[in-house]
Amino acid sequence: MATSEHEFFVIRAKENGVNVIGLTRGSDTRFHHSEKLDKNEVMIAQFTEHTSAVKVRGKAVIQTRHGEMHTDQD
Repeated sequence: MATSEHEFFVIRAKENGVNVIGLTRGSDTRFHHSEKLDKNEVMIAQFTEHTSAVKVRGKAVIQTRHGEMHTDQD
């Protein structure tokens, strides 16, 4: 299934200091944006012509149209 370029996703921090890092599209993948979330803060984001991936560090809940993921579960 192809990912829509402007698909939204939600990240909710379960602890202070969760890092959300946007990665670029293209032949060289690079960091282009980062945010730090505190406990219970919510970030609504989307994939764009510049963002192809997102890396989340810390305990968080990530919701997409494909389901919900918890970064602290095995």
